[in-house]
Amino acid sequence: MKITRSILDNLLDQIPLPSGVLYLSQDTDPHALVEELASRHGEPRTLVLDGVMAPGVGEVQGAGLLDLLEGRAETVVAWAHGGQWLGAGTALDAQGDTVPVLAVTRRQAHALSAGTAGQDEDWVEWLIGITGWTQALQRPDVDWAQTEARLGTRLPRDYKRMVETFGEGAFDGYLQLNQEPWTDLRKEGLLIWAGTEHENLYCWQIDDGEPDDWPVTIQTFDGENVPFACSTAEFVCRILLEEDHPFTMARYFDTHWFMTYRTGA
Repeated sequence: MKITRSILDNLLDQIPLPSGVLYLSQDTDPHALVEELASRHGEPRTLVLDGVMAPGVGEVQGAGLLDLLEGRAETVVAWAHGGQWLGAGTALDAQGDTVPVLAVTRRQAHALSAGTAGQDEDWVEWLIGITGWTQALQRPDVDWAQTEARLGTRLPRDYKRMVETFGEGAFDGYLQLNQEPWTDLRKEGLLIWAGTEHENLYCWQIDDGEPDDWPVTIQTFDGENVPFACSTAEFVCRILLEEDHPFTMARYFDTHWFMTYRTGA
């Protein structure tokens, strides 16, 4: 059976919520199923391959999906999307036949504690946990020395680590992380590190001080500059989790994810 967008939507609607499994007919192509889901949600993470659980799989990686399959998973991949884990692949049905499956379960929400540290490395780790990110470094070999030489300035360390960790994509499928800062507003003293479909530009107000101390500054679609005294990764953590933040994303999603623009399982 060919997997089209409408067919996939229909199948997803059939999965019991908040957690459930849908066993599909054997004429459904599991690879096509995964490819169609990847076109929506980006590169998945592997939970089980040829009946063997991937190393280090735990609740943060979507292990709840495997609980639903009760040890019968053959090859299953998963996506963190909104407040859910979405899984697809193959598993043994009640008759012991290998069939395609779709599964959904809830994701655990995160919150910032009052004692959360403000060091760059801590905020990046928080961001990894908030998004349920468990992939390998996406861009570990970025030549930052070359990039900084071309830009004529060093860049904040937490931003560089975010690019190395997540690569191309968007937080909650909304806040797109630039792989290299845009220089369109350089004359205004701004470098653009992210943006949204609402045309807000997420920048740093650059100066001669340490890049790690550059304040995040949002230039809104109507040209207003709104500064925030925090680092890049801290800013992203806060807009993901704090409902009262002026640029919050917490009002729209209880849990959060990073949609990678890479595709393929």
